[in-house]
Amino acid sequence: MKVQAYLAFDGNCQEALNFYGELFNADVENRVTYEDKKIDVSSSYRKKLQHAELKGKGISFMAYDAAPDTPINAGNQIHLSADFNDREEAEDVFNNLSRSGIVHHEFREREWGFFGRCTDKYGINWMVNARN
Repeated sequence: MKVQAYLAFDGNCQEALNFYGELFNADVENRVTYEDKKIDVSSSYRKKLQHAELKGKGISFMAYDAAPDTPINAGNQIHLSADFNDREEAEDVFNNLSRSGIVHHEFREREWGFFGRCTDKYGINWMVNARN
């Protein structure tokens, strides 16, 4: 299991990652845009980042441009991301995190594996992933 920060941006994720990368001597990796995704975003948003990672010596976090239907508000710009190799373990953790909290995306199979997003009872945002 691995837990790390996941930052949300309002359309300027690439710019922010370039800034942080230069500042911390880190590289942007695993860039995925909304370009070929089957989700309802405008054509002007298609080149925005659906997922990216910043990695370097002593720094590692993930980031994305929140889709227009997920407005950015003070307090929701960061999620903790928990990545698992075992789907059952991930689902169990998701169910416990979301109990007495808010489920934003049910834990289910997605194109990259299994995923769910919730806010726990303490107000902490979580993204739980499991590779197939």
